[in-house]
Amino acid sequence: MMMGLLGCGKGDQSYIPSVAVNFQAPLTDPRLNRLGSAGGAVIVNGYGVAGLIICRTPSGGWAAYDRCSSYQPEKRCAVNIDDTGLTATDPCSGSKFLLSDGSPVKAPATRSLRSYSIYIQNGLYLSVSN
Repeated sequence: MMMGLLGCGKGDQSYIPSVAVNFQAPLTDPRLNRLGSAGGAVIVNGYGVAGLIICRTPSGGWAAYDRCSSYQPEKRCAVNIDDTGLTATDPCSGSKFLLSDGSPVKAPATRSLRSYSIYIQNGLYLSVSN
């Protein structure tokens, strides 16, 4: 697997850079087993700009986001999952994001986290891509 990390150009430092993401794992993967049926989240490093957050939304759906904060993304500050599993916080700026849809709920961030497509294949495998 080959993956490059793109830097932000000086002209556009307002959003998370786009990088190729192709993560796959069986649903029996120990990292994913901790998600439960709703409201859990896990970090998967080595993908995206600053790693991935894969979560189960409160409605039982799936979501995947880049951990790179949308506030000053050129700093590549990785958000951390809060104790509730429902939000993530940027330790550099204090911005907070909902994991149900990636939207900011605490300033200074005004943009959502970069989201990725997530698929469940044959009820056995989870795939995250863009």
